[in-house]
Amino acid sequence: MDDLPPFETHRVDNQPPPFDPRDLWADDVVLRESVAREGGDAFTGRLAGYGALAGDELYRLGFDANRDRPCLCTHDRTGQRIDLVEFHPAYHRLMEAAKTHGVGGLSWHEPGPGAHVARAALSYLHHQAEAGTSCPLTMTHAAVPVLQREPALREWAAKAAAPHYDPRDVPIANKAGITLGMGMTEKQGGSDVRVNATTATPTSDGMYALVGHKWFFSAPMCDGFLVLAQASGGLACFLMPRRLENGEKNAFRLMRLKDKLGDWANASSEVEFTGARAWRLGDEGRGVATIIEMVMLTRLDCMLGSAAEMRMALAQALHHARHRTAFGKLLVEHALMRNVLADLALESEAATAFSLRVARAVDAAASDLTEAAFARIATAVGKFWICKRAPAFVNEAQECLGGAGYVEESILPRLYRQAPLNSIWEGSGNIQCLDVLRALAREPGTIEAVTRELASAVGGDAVYDVFVERLLVDLPSTQEAGARMLLERLALALQAAVLLRAGSPAAALFLRSRLGGEHGLAFGTLPAGSDVAPLLARVLPA
Repeated sequence: MDDLPPFETHRVDNQPPPFDPRDLWADDVVLRESVAREGGDAFTGRLAGYGALAGDELYRLGFDANRDRPCLCTHDRTGQRIDLVEFHPAYHRLMEAAKTHGVGGLSWHEPGPGAHVARAALSYLHHQAEAGTSCPLTMTHAAVPVLQREPALREWAAKAAAPHYDPRDVPIANKAGITLGMGMTEKQGGSDVRVNATTATPTSDGMYALVGHKWFFSAPMCDGFLVLAQASGGLACFLMPRRLENGEKNAFRLMRLKDKLGDWANASSEVEFTGARAWRLGDEGRGVATIIEMVMLTRLDCMLGSAAEMRMALAQALHHARHRTAFGKLLVEHALMRNVLADLALESEAATAFSLRVARAVDAAASDLTEAAFARIATAVGKFWICKRAPAFVNEAQECLGGAGYVEESILPRLYRQAPLNSIWEGSGNIQCLDVLRALAREPGTIEAVTRELASAVGGDAVYDVFVERLLVDLPSTQEAGARMLLERLALALQAAVLLRAGSPAAALFLRSRLGGEHGLAFGTLPAGSDVAPLLARVLPA
């Protein structure tokens, strides 16, 4: 201590260097392998560019966008109703970067083989830097195919897909690119949208007037919103513009912003419709059917978001463990810590690989009925399982950092707040279970698609073969009370199949621990003596 300046009480050492800047694409072996395997190779240059941006500028902006939360301004200085939400400039820069690089529309403005896979990878990279902006980006992307089927709304579809971001509150005729939100949930119904009470009455100009409310109205500064309401012929889906074509504000009121657990950069609101004008999408009485295609896309993004949160949490934990000394050696050199990190690496790789496999199914769905059926059921299975795993995963990664993982200078508290969202959004776990049971019972193609997918890896491992044989016996006969167990087993088997076919170094240990029973209920319970060095080497360059 003699070499310290006067009045300094201690020397600061044994501190990991800053995590950023990092190249989120170059660092991620699993993501690069998955994109190549699932057909997205043509977009490698674009992904590499965005990975570098996301791990540098966008990573830093994420802290600003979450520290200074959106603010609702209901009236202007003269008392006129404006219903504006103000965001930190970092939010707009994040949205601009994402939209211009294709996170919100690459699948549509550059369609072709691998476009959905590449767009999924872009979303995965962006979500690691800042998760809240993923909400309007996901909704914008998912709404495009529904709008494309309506000839009168082709401008909306084209501008939603376009790689342009314009946050101004003006009619879409004055914009090159737009964003879209959704309003489905009401107080009395939640996931049961059939009991929605908002009414839709035809008007003389071919539109409808909406009267009612939405309990969750996501991203309220978007240019338009897909809304469910009751018409005379039953529940229908509508596109409600924020600004009418003559420039007037549509007849809705933002009542308040939600005080959410996480997702702080993005605004969610409660809204009342007081005769708001809207166009109908599809037929009256077919509202749920109209949004089914969107649900498949948004569920995929829930999978990707949770996988991205796992990835960032794991990278932070390994970075810390490689630079922090405890009890005479680096944390990463302690056997218990290595077991935990390797277990997290297994979970993360399986989540990422499976999510990109499902993205390939979505990519092929338009021309391959089996892949369409697989995408239909795999998005529900993956959303259930991967989104369920994320909160416990992030908490385990926090623990690797100790107290440093519990303070806001670290990204871990933000990831921890964010982690439960995807398991709730787009239907909670029970909704996914019921949806899978319904599909298995009513859509024979789903069982055939799942069977084919699982069979593609049979013969590669005895543990896998036994597990799959038993699973296929139970697949068509599971009752509601056993649905969660079925989806858990199905998710693990589908993840194992991807890893086996890929020849991943993670496959053998994943099978032993997840399918073979050599694992406890907590992370860090891999079989003693497991060779985890190859797993850790894949996570993050030293």
